[in-house]
Amino acid sequence: MHIPDGYLDIYTCLVTYIIAVVIGTLSFRNLKGLSEEKKVLIPVLAAAIFVAQMLNWPIPGGTSLHLVGGALAAMLLGPWGGNVVLMLVLLVQALVFHDGGITTLGANILNMGIVAVFTGWLVYKYVRNKKLASFLAGWLSITLAGIVCGIELGLSSQFLYGLSITVPVMGGWHAVLGVIEGVITMGVYTYLSARYPSLVSG
Repeated sequence: MHIPDGYLDIYTCLVTYIIAVVIGTLSFRNLKGLSEEKKVLIPVLAAAIFVAQMLNWPIPGGTSLHLVGGALAAMLLGPWGGNVVLMLVLLVQALVFHDGGITTLGANILNMGIVAVFTGWLVYKYVRNKKLASFLAGWLSITLAGIVCGIELGLSSQFLYGLSITVPVMGGWHAVLGVIEGVITMGVYTYLSARYPSLVSG
């Protein structure tokens, strides 16, 4: 899902950068509401998600397939804290490891740091059964992020394939991987709710 340089046209890059900067600014401002216990989690969670995202599988008609971790970050830190975690991960990946482009960093943050995070948070917040909610949050967050990524690629004049290929491929494959992400998210939630309930409260 890390879109490399050259895949998106200048207009898509600009729009996604603007959205990423606006939401990122709001996220850093809202970190004040986090407890000290949860603020300590930011670098720890960023490191764990960074490692999980380094496992990439190339797919046809898109970019790559990998775990995201946006729902888990949102469940533990809320949407603003989750957004900060994913921004840190994606920034290091792009600048140090060349995983995802510089010009497309805004799009990658939008997909994984905004769509995945806020989707996961909304599902977790409004589904009453929290164990089920954690699974659905993980599954739906990565699926929608994949669909949005497919839309960006399909609309870009720089990309070879159109929406009829990019959206089904990105959305379909990520819906499949979403089952694994959902199971992992639910597993982590179940463990933390039993051992450290304060981390998943609210």
